[in-house]
Amino acid sequence: MTSSSDRSTAVSVDGTKTYEIRTYGCQMNVHDSERLSGLLEEAGYVRAPKGADGDADVVVFNTCAVRENADNKLYGNLGRLAPMKTTRPGMQIAVGGCLAQKDRDTIVKKAPWVDVVFGTHNIGKLPVLLERARVQEEAQIEIAESLEAFPSTLPTRRESAYAAWVSISVGCNNTCTFCIVPALRGKEEDRRPGDILAEIEALVAEGVSEITLLGQNVNAYGSDLGDREAFSKLLRACGQIEGLERVRFTSPHPRDFTDDVIAAMAETPNVMPQLHMPLQSGSDTVLRAMRRSYRQERFLGIIEKVRAAIPHAAISTDIIVGFPGETEEDFQQTMHTVREARFANAFTFQYSKRPGTPAAEMEGQIPKEVVQDRYMRLVALQEEISWEENKKQVGRTLEVMVAEGEGRKDGATDRLSGRAPDNRLVHFTKPDGDVRPGDVVTVGITYAAPHHLLAEGPVAVVRRTRAGDAWEKRTAEKPKGVLLGLPRIGVPAPLPAAEAPACGAH
Repeated sequence: MTSSSDRSTAVSVDGTKTYEIRTYGCQMNVHDSERLSGLLEEAGYVRAPKGADGDADVVVFNTCAVRENADNKLYGNLGRLAPMKTTRPGMQIAVGGCLAQKDRDTIVKKAPWVDVVFGTHNIGKLPVLLERARVQEEAQIEIAESLEAFPSTLPTRRESAYAAWVSISVGCNNTCTFCIVPALRGKEEDRRPGDILAEIEALVAEGVSEITLLGQNVNAYGSDLGDREAFSKLLRACGQIEGLERVRFTSPHPRDFTDDVIAAMAETPNVMPQLHMPLQSGSDTVLRAMRRSYRQERFLGIIEKVRAAIPHAAISTDIIVGFPGETEEDFQQTMHTVREARFANAFTFQYSKRPGTPAAEMEGQIPKEVVQDRYMRLVALQEEISWEENKKQVGRTLEVMVAEGEGRKDGATDRLSGRAPDNRLVHFTKPDGDVRPGDVVTVGITYAAPHHLLAEGPVAVVRRTRAGDAWEKRTAEKPKGVLLGLPRIGVPAPLPAAEAPACGAH
């Protein structure tokens, strides 16, 4: 709560207010945080320097309710900010996201120094709520029960000049017993294809060359529009956009993965040979308990069709180990599926209870030590497969889009890093000429590790791109990001994952 004596001191020395956003969870939250940044910057705030660690006029927590102990993590972080707030007059703290949608009044009861609590459906209200909290000198709690406006109508501060998220839907119609997201994000609502394509065209005009279509259940797109082939049509329409070099999407549900989508992937040149499709379990018994509307045979059948149509496709997945009632035989079915599918990589999770989900109340909760043992065996198997699959890339010549911040050791090794068409991470020898993020290089793969590839020889070709021009222009101007107003909305460089794959990995 802010006292009246604090109001005049809430402004920084140079006359501007600073903000910091801490994001937890999935790609949905990453994209929402870009919108929150855009809203705050439109309201006159400036991003605090990197590493501010709470030293800002406004600190926003964009929370996740999927991760284990998410609430403990939030309250621990809020507790660390409490003394800082007492010494920084006018500082405000806001909590949004899925945990805010779920816990509502609990947050202010446990942390009365929080100024604003807002939900997943009304992120556009953050600047108004902050001002109201300042004027009224009391916490503002506003949780909308349904979407007030499609988030893509909000201003967005993109982190990347060359790659962007594009939301095609929000919400989810699934009822997976381990997931609370549909209750917090609401039923699926689809954007009109024309609006999506107009946004993509605007992004390309800004210099973006790669987009990732984003949805809680991305390939269910069209269910709200009454068109079962809407997603494949959207992929094909993306192929007609001049200057758009790469199209990806995340995360699809096996239930909705139809042959027309596979055909669109194979026949649209700028749709990348990459698929992230959550398995969750290889056991039909466990899948039934999870309320997953497919079985092992169906899942492997999709993989087989994708590989037949797109031989070099890299396929990744999500797997939960230790779901209530999972037997050793069930677990072996998961191991069998992993061996058959030969995923390029997998995000593996140990099951943990999520309050408010049916699974949390199920009988047969698995002891922690058993879950840990199964988890370690699964990770070891997937590491072996990932390495074997990566070794198959040695000797291939690949076009790699240069990325910013992907290689932590690039400075020490005198390398650059980027993503192959199938999204594999490639570290390559730094060429003599100038190469910018967004540019494309052609390299020969010489070595493979489980999680990356190396191209240790000279770069064969450097192709300077409009995306690289956009990055160079942004860097020269030293703006705080790329802020797009209506209706031109955008997103950041596609991340390999946030804390977890999309919570829409359903």
